Amino acid sequence: MSSTDTRPRPQGSGHHEHAAQPLTAAERDRLERAFTVPRARFLLGVPVALAVLYWSAVGAEFDVAQLGEGAANMTEFLTRMFPPSWDKLDVIVDQLVETLQMAVVGTVLGAVLSLLMAFAASSNIAPRWVYYPARWTMNVIRSLPDLVFALMFVSAVGLGPFAGILAMTIGSVGSIGKVFAEAMESVDTGPVTAMEAVGASRRQVVQYGILPQAGPLLVSYTLLLFEGNVRGATILGMVGAGGIGLELTTAMKMYDYGHLSAIVICIIVLVTAIDQASAVIRRKIT
Repeated sequence: MSSTDTRPRPQGSGHHEHAAQPLTAAERDRLERAFTVPRARFLLGVPVALAVLYWSAVGAEFDVAQLGEGAANMTEFLTRMFPPSWDKLDVIVDQLVETLQMAVVGTVLGAVLSLLMAFAASSNIAPRWVYYPARWTMNVIRSLPDLVFALMFVSAVGLGPFAGILAMTIGSVGSIGKVFAEAMESVDTGPVTAMEAVGASRRQVVQYGILPQAGPLLVSYTLLLFEGNVRGATILGMVGAGGIGLELTTAMKMYDYGHLSAIVICIIVLVTAIDQASAVIRRKIT
C-alpha cells in the first residue's frame, strides 16, 4: 500500500487480523459435527443405559407405588415433629458448637494431608513410581465409608469428638485429595513448560507455575470439604464420635419428636449459614 493510499486499514495487530480470519473447511466441519445426529454407538448406548437402569431399579426394589402408599406415614411422622421443643436449646447449641469445632479441625488437617497426597497423585508433578501408589491409596480410602473410620478410631481413642476428627481427616484424603490432584493436573501447561525451559527446579515449577493457577479451585474445594464435614459430623456422632449426632440419635430412640425437630431446625440453620458464607468466599476468589 502506497503512502497516498487513503483506504481505511483494519485496526489491531497482526495477531488479531489472523484471529479474525474465517474458519477453514476442516475447522468448520469439526464444529458442525458436534450438532449433527448422534452416532450409531451413542444410539446403541441409550438402550443399554436404560437396561442397566431398569436392572438396577429392580435389584434395589425401587417402587414408586410403595412410596405413595407410605406417604401417610411420612406425613404422620412430620406432624409429630411439630411444634418443636426448645427446652434443651442450651444442650443443642453446645453440641452444635462441638460439631463446628470438629469440622474446623478436621477440615484443616484433611486439607493439608490431601494437598500433600495430591502432590504425589498428580501426573504432572510426581514420578510414576509415586503417582500410582498415591492413587491406589486414595482409592482404598475413598471406598470405605467414614463410619468405618469413626468406629475404628472410637475403638482406638474412645468415645468423643477426637475420634470424629480423625475419621474426618482420613476420609478427606480419599475424596478431596483426588480433586486436588485433578485440579493441579488441569492447569495450563504453557507457564509450566516455559519455566522448565529456563531451568526452573521442580519446586519452583510447582510453587510459581502450578499452585497459582490451581489455587482458587483448591480453596473452593476446601470450602466444600468444610461444608461436607459439618454434615458428616452429624452422622459420625451417631456412633459415638462426638457432635450433635449423638443427641440426634438419643432423641430418635426416645421418640422425643419435639426435641428432634429442634435439633433438625438448628442443623439446617447452621448448614445454611455456612453454605452462604462459603458462597460469598468462593465468589471473591473466582
